[in-house]
Amino acid sequence: MGESLETAADPQHLRRIVIEPLSRVEGHGKVTLLLDEQRKVHQARLHIVEFRGFERFIQGRPYWEVPTLVQRLCGICPVSHLVCASKACDFFVSGDSPMTPTTDKLRRLLHYAQTLQSHALHFFHLGSPDLLFGFDDDVAHRNYVGVIQDHPEVAIWGVRIRKYGQEVIRFLTGKRIHGTGSVPGGFNKPLMAEEREFLLKGIDKIVTRSHHAMEGIRQQFLARQPEYGTFGLIRSNFLSLIRSDGGLELYHGGFRVKDADGHVLLDHFDYRGYTEILKEEVKPWTYMKFPHLTMLGRDAGWYRVGPLARVNNCDFIPTPLAETARREFVAFGGGRPVHAPLAFHWARMIEMLHCAETIRELLLDPEIVGTDLMAKGERQREGIGVIEAPRGTLFHHYRIDENDCITKANLIVSTTSNNQAMNESVRAVATTYFDGREITEGLLNRIEVAIRAYDPCLSCATHAVGKMPLQVEVLDAEGNVVDRLTKSSTGELSREPR
Repeated sequence: MGESLETAADPQHLRRIVIEPLSRVEGHGKVTLLLDEQRKVHQARLHIVEFRGFERFIQGRPYWEVPTLVQRLCGICPVSHLVCASKACDFFVSGDSPMTPTTDKLRRLLHYAQTLQSHALHFFHLGSPDLLFGFDDDVAHRNYVGVIQDHPEVAIWGVRIRKYGQEVIRFLTGKRIHGTGSVPGGFNKPLMAEEREFLLKGIDKIVTRSHHAMEGIRQQFLARQPEYGTFGLIRSNFLSLIRSDGGLELYHGGFRVKDADGHVLLDHFDYRGYTEILKEEVKPWTYMKFPHLTMLGRDAGWYRVGPLARVNNCDFIPTPLAETARREFVAFGGGRPVHAPLAFHWARMIEMLHCAETIRELLLDPEIVGTDLMAKGERQREGIGVIEAPRGTLFHHYRIDENDCITKANLIVSTTSNNQAMNESVRAVATTYFDGREITEGLLNRIEVAIRAYDPCLSCATHAVGKMPLQVEVLDAEGNVVDRLTKSSTGELSREPR
């Protein structure tokens, strides 16, 4: 996107704006906007500049360590990496033999609890301030503390839904964050009957609260048209897993790819052949890669993943309340894919409701407390695991040597797949709202709102460390500072005198 600007004939007339780091996302990054001589936005880039290392330093480790190691990628979605890595490492224990019925259900319960709590965290804690208070609300108020003060019932819903999901995770893995549970070839402990009874006591309220949250964002999204429908609007392809019957699937299925008009380009494609359909491009200004669909090429083949892609791609959702909500979502789009970035929030709440309903179904299944937890089969030396993590399709790919140690590791995380789309949305917002002159806090927040809609996990995408102050600079072609705006850790803004 915008690569031709690097060879522009008259670079002396270009101006660059830097937004660093982003706030209310998981991890840290920055945004640069390059302006031409008319001060129009010609280029927008989301830079992830921290070091990425997990794929290298797990090499040489025995495969049975990998699921618990790679979940240290992130404290927000560790279960997603634990489960996906376990699926990949299953091949080293039992080949392509299926998991036992109880293991399959325990992993699904764990995965759906993770998605429930992650969606609640993002929507209520990170996204809701923008939706409840508007993009121009005072920065000191537009945060989760403001939500607690002005909308305590919303804040309580968020805490209780997330807490329930974490309690499920704790029972299954021993800890709310960075536990064990899922292991190569199966599961390392059963769910006890008394634990199931405890969880069943609270699930009905979680379903009800999730339904209320979904209704709330649906009504707001529809009431704020056309603003919400056009904010940061881009058109893209969509990729996700799909169930064999076309239903929404988060744990195991085949790939479905739709183009921007909703035409199916791939259907039920075996994810173990992902290298046949995807290519990862590296660019020098970011550690985050740019995947694209090989069949469409680099320029047209980028795609989106996550709740918006999954709800757009599936034929139905296999739980009743979420399916009713999906039909309303489809009706809004007129039967075509919904492309608005802010619709991610609506789709995310549909999925959260589906997760709550599915958790209830799994807890009522007698096999969930079974004790047959390990699969058997012919071992292989290459394993590929793919799941639908909260933020989108997650890939783990490993190879081992004769000593059972990792020789190759490749991860494509959800935020990486959304990389190009986030860049495109940033450019759409900047083109609409930047006047080419003064940097305002409102502009900064609108750019961040567009990125936050994707629920990016920059820590997963780059395995980042460190934190920087939020600073936006406008530089001339010689590198001289034309304008500088700084946001402190408390949200206070200060402009450096010129």
